[in-house]
Amino acid sequence: MKELVYHRLLLPAVERYGDREAILDGDHRGTLAEHLDRTTKLASALRTELGVGPGDRFAIMATNSHQYLELYHAAFLGAGIVNPLNLRLAPTELEFILKDSGTKVVFVDFLFANNIDMIREAAGIEKVVLIGPDVDSPHDLKYEDLLAAGEPVIPEEPEEDDPVVLMYTGGTTGLPKGVLLDQRAEMLNLYHVIMAVGIDERSTYLHQTPMFHAASMGGLLGIPASGARSVFLPLFDPEKVMDIIEEHAVDWTVMVPTMVGMVLRHPEFRPERLASLRKLTYGASPMPEAILERLLELYPHLELSQGYGMTEASAVLTFLTADDHRKGGDVLRSAGRPVPGVVLSIQDEDGNPLPQGETGEVCARAGNLMREYWNRPEETTEAFRGGWYHTGDAGYIDGEGYVHLVDRVKDMIVTGGENVYSSEVEDAIGSHPGVDQVAVIGIPSEKWGEAVHAIVVRVEGSTVDADELIAHAREHIAGYKVPKSVDFRDEPLPLSGAMKVLKRELRAPYWEGQGRGVG
Repeated sequence: MKELVYHRLLLPAVERYGDREAILDGDHRGTLAEHLDRTTKLASALRTELGVGPGDRFAIMATNSHQYLELYHAAFLGAGIVNPLNLRLAPTELEFILKDSGTKVVFVDFLFANNIDMIREAAGIEKVVLIGPDVDSPHDLKYEDLLAAGEPVIPEEPEEDDPVVLMYTGGTTGLPKGVLLDQRAEMLNLYHVIMAVGIDERSTYLHQTPMFHAASMGGLLGIPASGARSVFLPLFDPEKVMDIIEEHAVDWTVMVPTMVGMVLRHPEFRPERLASLRKLTYGASPMPEAILERLLELYPHLELSQGYGMTEASAVLTFLTADDHRKGGDVLRSAGRPVPGVVLSIQDEDGNPLPQGETGEVCARAGNLMREYWNRPEETTEAFRGGWYHTGDAGYIDGEGYVHLVDRVKDMIVTGGENVYSSEVEDAIGSHPGVDQVAVIGIPSEKWGEAVHAIVVRVEGSTVDADELIAHAREHIAGYKVPKSVDFRDEPLPLSGAMKVLKRELRAPYWEGQGRGVG
């Protein structure tokens, strides 16, 4: 069986749409046939020039680009296993990932060439290939020279269970874990995305979420396979997002809520600048109600969809569809319903299923789940205990099958014996018009064990104070959930490469010197 491999999607698309302009990346323009030509030359050169074959890992540390797309597609056509690197990794993390994965070849652009060069010897890297311009960047050979040495030969079709992506999770404690995903899992995830949101061959799609992130996979694989156009933004910038959407009449993109908020609050934002958008998919973290309401008010015909999942699921477990968004009400506070082929169970600490409406850990069975954590058999077994993948997320399922996420299990604050989920408190505080960003954490308390604490960035010009925010929160949530204290910061909250708030960094100063910490 080889039905679930990328050959079956990309090659027929090239036959049908080969002459269509498909790639727009700065000054670079290319048809879908030209994209396949470059990709097959790359796959050939990986083998002949770099010694990378099926099963071998090659890494990428670069911003979004058409070359990044070619590298992904070379892997999916059978040339090797792609290891996309988070752009915010520290040197020790980079060294660990490259050694742990057994990667010998790394593709970089000039922004990150020095990062790899610093740890190259210690990590055992044999070849560094430079993507794009050379600005005194350490490397062994250039990307275009590598392509010139390749032959446009389509690799032998992989098997469904051949591994294709090794993606390391950021992790909140300890070293990153490599998530190994095979062709079948990735293709099933793509089919789930297509079933939930559809892909129109006439679309122009903006790749702006980091291409190292699992949330980007639907666009990376689905857009070229549908014959639609791909437009690239190297690094997220709110003003450039608006510029590109206007210039190319972009009608679909994926963003995390933090990015959406930054665009809507930008001084150059005007509703007409995003007028071409027909679809907007969001995920990675909950969408604040205030931002969601504004989007729906400004763009009543925009098809909004939310995906919930994780790297271990090749990205998606549930979708809140455009129809769900049109329903409004409590449905908008959910993460949607499981996509076809995914079964969810809410379980207690002992793995027992909980009744409808009760909060526990979200667990999943699906064909799009990872094969394993790379070189970590015990952690793989633990993650799949009882025959279910344990997500680490806390939530419940309502009577209509919608999944309501309340927090990461590890982000739960236990204060005075009561469980408080930080996302619920963040929603309450974030609904105040004077709040730009908010993160809620647990801090040490002699009286309560942990106290609920909010860290807030005000909207420019706002003078809201702690007492006002605490009073505002009390109107929306139970008294024991209300923050005991509030700190204000002038600078934005620290974000990961995937645009999630780094709560570990926010917690650290409060727990320093304590007998225990919260991870």
